[in-house]
Amino acid sequence: MSKRLLLGLLLCFGVGMAVADTVKLKADHPDRYVVVKGDTLWDISARFLESPWRWPEVWSFNPQIKNPHLIYPGDVVYLDYDAQGRPILRVQRGAPTVKLSPKVRAERVDTPIATIPLNAISQFLGQPRVLSEREVKDAAYIISGKDLRLVSGAGDVIYGRRLVPGQDAKSRYVVLRVGQPYRNKGASRGDILGYEALHVADAIVEEFGDPSTLRIIHSSREALVGDKLLPKGVEGVDQAFLPHAPDMPVEGNIIAVVDGVSRIGQYQTVVLNKGEEDGMEVGHVLAVYQSGAEVRDNIGARGERVTLPDVRAGIVLVFRTFDRVSYALVMEAEKDMRVYDSVRNP
Repeated sequence: MSKRLLLGLLLCFGVGMAVADTVKLKADHPDRYVVVKGDTLWDISARFLESPWRWPEVWSFNPQIKNPHLIYPGDVVYLDYDAQGRPILRVQRGAPTVKLSPKVRAERVDTPIATIPLNAISQFLGQPRVLSEREVKDAAYIISGKDLRLVSGAGDVIYGRRLVPGQDAKSRYVVLRVGQPYRNKGASRGDILGYEALHVADAIVEEFGDPSTLRIIHSSREALVGDKLLPKGVEGVDQAFLPHAPDMPVEGNIIAVVDGVSRIGQYQTVVLNKGEEDGMEVGHVLAVYQSGAEVRDNIGARGERVTLPDVRAGIVLVFRTFDRVSYALVMEAEKDMRVYDSVRNP
């Protein structure tokens, strides 16, 4: 865990008790819960709190436990109260540590639980997923496969142009296919927030030149002439996802769903039209609202059209940000959500 995240945790927990009285407990909350494999911090908090994303505000560390921000299967989460009667969630270490020879010190051999289900978003963490118009225009690209093939797969040689010369041989590149453009609702064709980038394959440069020679070492789909080639960097994506509300007003929309379905449910990934330029951060929690239906008042207003209030449909958590868009995971779905539903402060 990064020093920045740990500092954020400590600061959050330090100030959280001042607002803990606003956190509501579920009416049927347990007094204690034993953590099991497969749990997430969000799931556990949902057993105790009406708004599980607010768990950092009521979390309390046992100072005798090393790395208290890590929760393991076998640990016991239990409800307590401070001197003012405000709720606190505490952790009691469950499963004992195991002594590993020939090391002298004792260490845990199990894995701490995640904040949210990482398997739902793992495919979006390690690769570029959104490209700007400039990146699309300037990117290197596949000009041909071996023997003039239009389609290539794992183990095949491909040829690319615009690769930067002078880099070390065996440089790794990622093959991306430009997908749909992301736009605001009703925006003109030229107002593009970014382009979906579909991961196609990973390749290694065998020789730089014009064209350069690469070999595909792994593919998730067939590589085509025209697919883009970007250097494969080591992206330090933070996977702790400490949930918190934005500290500024947010008025945005869901503009796409990665799976391309019309109705959106729990643990699906959506694209928001707010990004780093708008102050979005990993861990931001937003509420989703459906626009209120329009009805006719045939009783007292002679057929006047009236728009009903917006209806809250769920909660999303931002797990990856780009310049003008963000990826968010649907954590709670009270109703079916749709593209262009609005997102606001929770």
